[in-house]
Amino acid sequence: MATIRDLLTTGTARLRASGSDSARLDAELLLGRAIGAERTAVIAHPEAPVGADAAIAFEAALVRREAGEPVAYIRGVKEFHGLAFEVDRRALIPRPETELLVSEAEREVAWRLTSAPRPAGTPGLRVVDIGTGSGAVAIALASLLRARRMLPEVTILAVDCSADALALARENAVGHAVADTVEFVEADLLPVTERPFDLILANLPYIPSGEVDRLPVAASFEPRPALDGGPDGLTVIRRLVEALPSVLLPGGSALLEIGFDQGPAVEAVVAGLPGQWSCRIQLDLSGRPRLAHVERAAATRTGGR
Repeated sequence: MATIRDLLTTGTARLRASGSDSARLDAELLLGRAIGAERTAVIAHPEAPVGADAAIAFEAALVRREAGEPVAYIRGVKEFHGLAFEVDRRALIPRPETELLVSEAEREVAWRLTSAPRPAGTPGLRVVDIGTGSGAVAIALASLLRARRMLPEVTILAVDCSADALALARENAVGHAVADTVEFVEADLLPVTERPFDLILANLPYIPSGEVDRLPVAASFEPRPALDGGPDGLTVIRRLVEALPSVLLPGGSALLEIGFDQGPAVEAVVAGLPGQWSCRIQLDLSGRPRLAHVERAAATRTGGR
């Protein structure tokens, strides 16, 4: 009977030969899935024997990974902002860099709720996550606000043009016990709403069409519309920015994930909006431009962040 070490050694070699740049990690995660254990247990017990059924499951997973399929799809789960999300081909796999969008959204909501007294009867904050996909951003934000006891004062809407993606997002919302606090709506970019939003979040496709086919093979398993941002990568983002005057309240903010070289173009679109707007670009942890903070001026605004 093969041991964990045996299977990891052969699996790592096969994945490295197939082109994986994280072959050992991939093998550990896939073997952990096959034997029903966490990766830490796989690493800690290299001499443990692996049963025939688990070895067969590991072999099947290796074949899928050798073909380029993302580990997240094979495992059916992806960790994001401290939470585990179900993932499959219905939606884009949540990326680590998108965690910045969630963290900044939490800061924005907390500032709006605590920077000034909120008299009884004040309407709750309205937040919308556009292009929600698996629901990772909206659900992670709802979970953070629940932990801070702020969720009752916030309404979160999650929007996507894909009914399949929304079905996955609803499943994740149920899994994280926020299905009754996040509303999911199918719409082409923007929902029909009678009242504008205080905060708009968006991780929209921003890769130029010509570059999509040059992405690592794993990306070919993901839905192309979630990646393809048009000729310059900004087709969908530009539509959203140009619509902000009609959907964002005065004093409201929009947080938009962008490509590392798209900051100046986004700033130029914001500069062309009617009224008073500002845009600043925030770097991610690797020092690359990642998030556009777009703010609409209010008649009066006190406090600071």
